This record gives sequence, C-alpha cells and structure tokens, in this order.
Amino acid sequence: MLELNVGGMGGRDAPSDLIKDTSEATFMVDVIDASHEQPVIVDFWAPWCGPCKTLGPALEQGVKDAKGAVKMVKVDVDQNQQIAAQLQIQSIPTVYAFYKGKPVDAFQGALPGSQIKAFIDKLIAESGGEVDNGLADAVAAAEAMLDEGAAVDAAQTFAAILGEEPNNPAAYAGLVRAHLAMGELDKAAAMLDAMPAELVGLPEIDAVLAQIDLLQKAADTGPVAELQAAVEANPDDHQSRLDLALALHASGDGQAAVDQLLELFRRDREWKDGAAKTELFNIFDAMKPEDPIVLNGRRKLSSMIFA
Repeated sequence: MLELNVGGMGGRDAPSDLIKDTSEATFMVDVIDASHEQPVIVDFWAPWCGPCKTLGPALEQGVKDAKGAVKMVKVDVDQNQQIAAQLQIQSIPTVYAFYKGKPVDAFQGALPGSQIKAFIDKLIAESGGEVDNGLADAVAAAEAMLDEGAAVDAAQTFAAILGEEPNNPAAYAGLVRAHLAMGELDKAAAMLDAMPAELVGLPEIDAVLAQIDLLQKAADTGPVAELQAAVEANPDDHQSRLDLALALHASGDGQAAVDQLLELFRRDREWKDGAAKTELFNIFDAMKPEDPIVLNGRRKLSSMIFA
C-alpha cells in the first residue's frame, strides 16, 4: 500500500526538472520531498479525458511563465490508481498544490489562463516567493486599450510583449484580436496559421478561434435592422433569429445576441441540431469567462435545460 505521509519528509534532493511525470514509486520524492524546497503543482489526468487535454498545456505554460518559482508533476490516474484513491480524486482534471509536504490548494476542471495564473501566483505568494507581474500588467494594459477601441496601440503593446516572451498565450491571442478589431482578417488568420505548437488548444487561442468562427458566420447574414424586422414580423422565423444573433454579436452587442439565442432555444431547442445552444457556447467561448453576459447567459441556459 502506498503511504502518503504529508506531514513532512525532507532529506532527499528535489528533482531538477520543471515539469515531469511521476508514478507511485517516485511520488514521494517528486512531490512530497520536492515541495519542501518550492511549491509543486500536481496535475491528475488521463489520456481519455478531454478537458485534461486543454488544461494540461495551459497549466504547463503557466508553470513555465513562473520561471522556476513552482514545479509541476503529472499523474496519469489510470496508471497510478493508489495515489488518486488516497487523495480522493473524484473527477479529472484535478489539480493539487503541495508546499512543505502538504496539499495547500486545489481545483477541479479546466480553467482559463487568467485563473490558472491567479492560482499559481497565489501559491507563489503564500510560499514566500515573489510574483513577477511585469508582463501580466502589460497584457492587462493592452487589453484595456483594446476594450477602449485603441486597437492600434493595443497591437503595438501585444507585439512588444511577444518580443519579450514569444509564446505568451494572452499576448498572442490579444494581438490576433487587435488585428480583428482593425479589420485585418488576413493578418489574424496568418498569425493563427503560424501559431507555435505550444499554444494550440489553450483557452486564450480557442477563444479567438470561436470569435473568428462567429465573424465568418455573421458575414453571411443581413443587416441588423432587416433581421430585426423579419423576427418581429414572424417570431417563429428561427433562421432570421439565428442570423440576427450572429449579426448583433458581430456589431458588438453581445448581450442582445445572447438574448436572441436564449429565446430561440426556448422556442425550439432541437432546431438545426441544437443550433441555438451551439452558438451560445461559441459566444461564451469567445468572451471572457468572468464577463457578466457569459455568467448570466450560462445560468439562464442551465435553468432552461433543467427546467
């Protein structure tokens, strides 16, 4: 039986690897002992787990961005069932943070990059380390510029960040979105085509892809005013309502777009293989997870699904 004595076991050298796989035979050294030197983040995953494929790369990037302040250990629960059982892993992905031989924090499910960074920064701060917010502050400033409509300034700032850290997912996605805001679809597409492999599948990049998908679909719809008139004339014109939602989103009115899709879902949730729910999720993915439009929209959709 594997013993997980989380009360402190120092005395062995911590592994030098920043990110590594572990097993039941090496868990004590890789996690418990190593956490006496610096915090260790443990990712419990499995090859068949879809959300794990999203969280894993994002978590690895967050650990790399921390520049050695934390380490990461990956546990395949299929191959290491005793560890998973003793830590009472109920679902995956599950992430534990260990420090001084003990688990000090945890979360379940795939999180966006901003929340992963917050999790890592909190762990570093609580372990007495210094959080380097230089690039994070620059990304936040560029995002503010983009929100205010200063797409050119935002693009220049994102580009400068990428000059310092070429694989920064927030900056890479931000620069693509800045090109979109300036109407430079070709440049945005070229950036995505040339995207580093390390960024593929990260939440920030998936959000940009969802935004582009929505814009492409909106290009095939009509003017907002005409679509609104069509829906008002015939509330059961589902295609016009769907097109109206896409056109509204493309025009920057995310709330109205979500409202139209929720109404379409209420009227006929099975229409076109659940098109209303599909486009709602696309809009949620394209927006920031903490946006009130997303939070309220998800809650309303859930209440309708389970009503």
